[in-house]
Amino acid sequence: MTQLLLSIDWMPFLVSIKLSIITCIILFCFCIPLAWVFTFKQFRAKKILETIITLPLVLPPSVVGFYLLILFSKYSFFGEFLEKYFNITLAFTFEGLVIASCIYSLPFMFNPLYNAMSLISKNIIEASFSLGKNSFITLFKVILPSIKPAILSALVISFAHTMGEFGIVLMIGGSLSGETKVASIVIYESMENLDFATAHIYSLILLIFSFVVLLSVNLLKNK
Repeated sequence: MTQLLLSIDWMPFLVSIKLSIITCIILFCFCIPLAWVFTFKQFRAKKILETIITLPLVLPPSVVGFYLLILFSKYSFFGEFLEKYFNITLAFTFEGLVIASCIYSLPFMFNPLYNAMSLISKNIIEASFSLGKNSFITLFKVILPSIKPAILSALVISFAHTMGEFGIVLMIGGSLSGETKVASIVIYESMENLDFATAHIYSLILLIFSFVVLLSVNLLKNK
């Protein structure tokens, strides 16, 4: 076991962490204004868009991955357009993996933020506007400080979910060492090769890492 620990390839963990951090940053920047619009604005397609955002919660990763793979391929209009005019290929690349992870983890970031903003009294928002504060200042000075626990939960849940992604990662990113091969893929490949010792080590490291992250968040919440 000691020898196996010393010879372990840490690159898949680094790719997993890199993917999770980038995904969380993108989703946070996207979901904050999105949750603001859904909470304080009324528009006709609101329920339809909310349903679309929530779809990844109930759809199998293989379904999301399949349609994204078709969309990203050079045989689709979108994929052909990107490759022809921008020389960009998304299928089986880290960039494509980031986009797929953002789509699949979207509800895990959006729902906690949206639910928390929905609980904020409209009187507080109106009071901010009556004092001459615009939407931008109200968001950063009033809304965000009021939902700090929800922000923390959204970030942690999204990070942990991305760290544990398997199906959509396998379909969109494949298993390119140093680029798209994440820790969960190594566990799967080790099981296929009946290399249970390696699968055990990678699984144990992910388990300990996830436990430490969640424990840290729970301790911070109680402070």
